[in-house]
Amino acid sequence: YSPHYFDHLVWMFNMRKYLLYVLIISFVLLCHPIIHAEEPRINLRSSFRYLSVFQVQSMSNVSIRKKHNGGFDGYGTIKHVYETKAIEGCKVVIDHATGLMWHQSGSNECMEWDKARDWVWGLNEMGYAGYNDWELPTVEEAISLLESSKKNDKLYIAPVFGNKQKWIWTGDRYDSGDMWYWHVHFEFGE
Repeated sequence: YSPHYFDHLVWMFNMRKYLLYVLIISFVLLCHPIIHAEEPRINLRSSFRYLSVFQVQSMSNVSIRKKHNGGFDGYGTIKHVYETKAIEGCKVVIDHATGLMWHQSGSNECMEWDKARDWVWGLNEMGYAGYNDWELPTVEEAISLLESSKKNDKLYIAPVFGNKQKWIWTGDRYDSGDMWYWHVHFEFGE
């Protein structure tokens, strides 16, 4: 045993403590988070219903500029996380915020509701993008696409979508008893 040996051990112990402290601080300051918390998905109603004007004007995730007899002028407040993708040669837009997949451009022609329903059935028959469960959106789903300002060739819809669709049919009906279906205008933001 030598007194220098004891001093050396104390010095080594203190140095190890210091190095451990430096390593911990470096790790905390230089590393990215290992676990990324995923934002909760926004669930929108997906089943069709009869809806009054009041019910449409009272939907969540909507900011209304002006109410009127046929609905409202406004936009969806959801912070979308869009991804454009080609699946089996078919162009789609995936919204990671809602979990919905959209046809990127819609039909090339303007059509009445029953023709739009048939067009969607055609997508299912051909297995568009590998899926056969395409359907018209609910009012809530369609309204979520409305942007607060014109972004896509003078339309209130994100530029990830085609710019030919001035409006979109939904599967929801007016509660008036008529055979009218709700639709959302991207041209006017209503």
